[in-house]
Amino acid sequence: MVWPFKPRFRKQIARIEITGAIAGATRKRVLEALKTVEERKFPALLLRIDSPGGTVGDSQEIYTALKRLQDKTKIVASFGNISASGGVYIGMGAEHIVANPGTITGSIGVILRGNNLERLLDKIGVSFKVIKSGPYKDILAFDRELTDQEKNILQELIDISYQQFVQTIAEARKLAVETVRSFADGRIFTGQQALELGVVDRLGTEEDARRWAAELAGLDPDKTRCFTLEERKPLLNRLISRDQSRVGDLSFLGGASLPGLLAGADWLTFELETNGLPLWLYRP
Repeated sequence: MVWPFKPRFRKQIARIEITGAIAGATRKRVLEALKTVEERKFPALLLRIDSPGGTVGDSQEIYTALKRLQDKTKIVASFGNISASGGVYIGMGAEHIVANPGTITGSIGVILRGNNLERLLDKIGVSFKVIKSGPYKDILAFDRELTDQEKNILQELIDISYQQFVQTIAEARKLAVETVRSFADGRIFTGQQALELGVVDRLGTEEDARRWAAELAGLDPDKTRCFTLEERKPLLNRLISRDQSRVGDLSFLGGASLPGLLAGADWLTFELETNGLPLWLYRP
């Protein structure tokens, strides 16, 4: 697609915001936005990340797209309130990373969860008859315990995903693999600690990251503004979002606001959809 007024975009910084859990819908939106950055020939990209992480495959696809874009566009990542696990992985696709001193980051590792409802099902008298093509086809079935062999299979899967994570950080941040392993044990740390570990380059705000991106692209940081690439929502969704913003300060049960309750519903959906999948996800 040929975009009109290309010179206008060449004087601006593209901005993409990644918030919440990284899964299918987020991956699709971000990949489309990155394609737009390339087509419109933006000289720089400000990547704002405020995410606890997400699924392994989706995080890897976004990271790979960012790496490809580095040849054409200067990329600066800004870690927000929380940029952990898969959020860190995506950040490795940026040439430079800025974090607030108090940003919660780290949680470098892989987790896989399954539910065992065997005792509950026994109490209510429910059982399942399973016909399968191989002994491991129903691995992580919720009506029985894992066998030792199944645990070994899943542990190997997790170990391989973990090694991919560590290797990516080591290459992106020019650190020894063993150095990364020393702090990639699932712990979380602040932006200030991340700077000391070599995970980020500078401490600062999103505005500091924007100015740095402008400087890297040879633009005037005082005059250059961001062009935020957002998914175009249907009119009804935009109206609903607008109404919700008006009641954002109203408190309900336990002090939770309406947007907070909606976010909780989204999180439950994410938990259910990713049950049994390897995740690069910070779980507080």
